[in-house]
Amino acid sequence: MSDRTIQQIEDVVIKFAGDSGDGMQLTGTQFSNNTALIGNDLSTFPDFPAEIRAPQGTIPGVSGFQLHFSSNRIFTPGDACDVLVAMNAAALKANLKGLKKGGIIIANTDGFDAKNLRLANYPDGVNPLEDGSLVNYQLHTMDVTKMTREALKESSLGMKEKDRAKNMFVLGFLYWLYDRDMESTLNFLNAKFSKKPEILESNVKVLHAGYNFAETVEAFASRFRVEKARMEPGTYRSITGNTALSFGLVAAGQQSGLPIFLGTYPITPASDILHELSKYKNFGIRTFQAEDEIAGIASAIGASYGGHMGITTTSGPGVALKGEAMGLAVMLEIPLLIVDIQRGGPSTGLPTKTEQSDLLQAYYGRNGECPMPVVAAATPSDCFQMAFEAFRLAAQHMTPVILLSDGYIANGAEPWRFPRQADLPKIDVKFKKGLAEDEETFLPYQRDENLVRPWAVPGTPGLEHRIGGLEKQNITGNVSYDPENHQLMVKIRQEKVDKIADHIPLQDIEVGPEKGKVLVLGWGSTFGAIKSAVLELLAEGHEVAHAHIRYLRPFPRNLEEILHSYDHVLIPEINNGQLIKIIREQFLIPAKGYNKVMGVPITKGELVEKIRELL
Repeated sequence: MSDRTIQQIEDVVIKFAGDSGDGMQLTGTQFSNNTALIGNDLSTFPDFPAEIRAPQGTIPGVSGFQLHFSSNRIFTPGDACDVLVAMNAAALKANLKGLKKGGIIIANTDGFDAKNLRLANYPDGVNPLEDGSLVNYQLHTMDVTKMTREALKESSLGMKEKDRAKNMFVLGFLYWLYDRDMESTLNFLNAKFSKKPEILESNVKVLHAGYNFAETVEAFASRFRVEKARMEPGTYRSITGNTALSFGLVAAGQQSGLPIFLGTYPITPASDILHELSKYKNFGIRTFQAEDEIAGIASAIGASYGGHMGITTTSGPGVALKGEAMGLAVMLEIPLLIVDIQRGGPSTGLPTKTEQSDLLQAYYGRNGECPMPVVAAATPSDCFQMAFEAFRLAAQHMTPVILLSDGYIANGAEPWRFPRQADLPKIDVKFKKGLAEDEETFLPYQRDENLVRPWAVPGTPGLEHRIGGLEKQNITGNVSYDPENHQLMVKIRQEKVDKIADHIPLQDIEVGPEKGKVLVLGWGSTFGAIKSAVLELLAEGHEVAHAHIRYLRPFPRNLEEILHSYDHVLIPEINNGQLIKIIREQFLIPAKGYNKVMGVPITKGELVEKIRELL
């Protein structure tokens, strides 16, 4: 153990960046898991390259992972980094603007040779590690590749296999720098490579080599330690949005007693949900990877008709393809869950970048009058609760429901406190078991007080009924082309969705006064930036509040009252202004927008500046 002093600090933002083959996502994830285990609050932002395999050493090929951890509560991955790990010249060039002045740069010198400098578009003869351009930063250089190979000189692995372990060298170095135990990563490596002993040994050796090398680096006069965060007692784990969403669906299946069927087609950034749910066959979950988006949702509709909860997962381009089938589910009035993990668009757009641009598509993106409840998760851990809620609304109100997340939430991570099953509400689901004594025939569109029709499983004696996409006659469900009936059914289907407002929580104020000068109204992944910005301005004494909408259609019953309680309403969105159009139209208030459509999240600093303008 080093005898150097340990400096207590409150929070740190680290950005791991390198070529897409350098293992930066794995490095960041391992450091995040370790961070969660020691009890820090954390928030992460994985930043994937858009191309599957961009040319090595180029700026488009840079893969990044940003991690913010703290002894205080935090809500964003941080606006700017304290530490940048740059595995090559392109990683430095792409991320230097996001590093604080005076911040630490840990650079792998092997990634700054003539070839890498050329690929990163530095002028001939210019090397940023040597030309004094980084004088405003704390620069620490090391030849990670050379030291990795040195640690594995007795290994029989080929050079390519040896070089793949260099991310472990960096991880070991940072474990030393931040006074960390390596046990969590050693357990991970043992589990992952238990059947490949030589690869296991190489990764473990290099991890220790990085840790031991750090002890010899005299440039670091001290190590750093971030104490545990003051959080509600309980068992926590680091969780990504897609994993939390999957767990929420599993929990809802257990609390409802409904078997789950996932019919889906892989698409970035939603595919992780298919991978995760496929692990839980023991909970009555069936997963089906269909041949395309339309087959995915069609199979889910069939499963729902058969008494399961049908689920389909996708992103914006897939929602477009599923549109007609979503209309069929609305016409049939059966439960269905459409999970849209939004990404940059239109068309194929920016597959690995985040955006909130599918809200109007979720509201209106189908032919005809086709109303559907829409809910949205706010953070990675919130995906658990909102998946559970979307499942509940679909099952209890006999309607397809759209659940919106996005790439930032889906791939980001934060601590999640394990809920106990005893604390989760039951989801009461009622199936029609047969004809009542006073019924001569089954009336599939006979409704209850919430305008919900009965759920009749095929094969139940006496409950035979017609299905299909043609308009249904009220009550009987027979095909009807009658104009008055069509208008009546359109109004009923809309009113059924509107009545859901009576079965969702009232809108609350996240932080701030119940009346004041500015309300910052958000939805989805803007949560962390808004809350951080509002907390900063509240500490300065300003009358600012934050409300975050999770139920987007219908809105909570008290939302209008809240909106009229402030002089100004600001709506930040990672789109060109979508929620603001709906709010202005429904509540006739002159809301103001703040829009960013760059494939990256809104930062706290940007919002603080915008709110100050309104103040």
